[in-house]
Amino acid sequence: MADVIAIDGPSASGKGTVASRVAAALGWNYLDSGALYRLTALYARRQGAAWSDEAVVAALAARLPAAFAGGRVLLDGEDVEDEIRSEAVGMGASEVAQHPAVRAALLQRQRGFQTASGLVADGRDMGSVVFPDAALKVFLTASAQVRAQRRAKQLGLPCEGVAFARILSDIEARDEADRRRAAAPLKQLPDALLLDTSDMGIEEAVKKVIDWYEQKQN
Repeated sequence: MADVIAIDGPSASGKGTVASRVAAALGWNYLDSGALYRLTALYARRQGAAWSDEAVVAALAARLPAAFAGGRVLLDGEDVEDEIRSEAVGMGASEVAQHPAVRAALLQRQRGFQTASGLVADGRDMGSVVFPDAALKVFLTASAQVRAQRRAKQLGLPCEGVAFARILSDIEARDEADRRRAAAPLKQLPDALLLDTSDMGIEEAVKKVIDWYEQKQN
């Protein structure tokens, strides 16, 4: 099987943007594992299931009618890209991701994205659980303040005031939930390279990951 580059990191760290651009530069497949958890949370809500109900949510995850096509994220054929990126669904994703049964239901689905051309996967347990034999493991992060500023700009909001404080609080709460969960907690692995993008542009981060991968091949 072809190589995998696993990029893990906290919410709003920019790992998705970096991972997708690395994949495009290398001509590899790309897996946004966070989208699968967000889709599971959204699907559960639409089915009237509580995010805390592990058995029900795991059953929904196992039959999740999700697809990725042409840069779009589809749920039951509907483009839900904007909806799954909301803070509310993000918190739901963090909650359902704490359930071992949900993670097990989505595990093989994630591994199915690996193709002969290679795969760049981003998430929170790509290097630890899903692709433990990845050719390169990267822990990509940035300070909570910087991540909140990026999210605010993404939403067209000022980086100050009540709305910004709420975004920062949500990011910090999700960080804590991800670190404390029993199933695959978010942490930097001993064999993962640390990439702090607090003072780094996207192109610089993409180049760094590709350089690291090429160095490992030599």
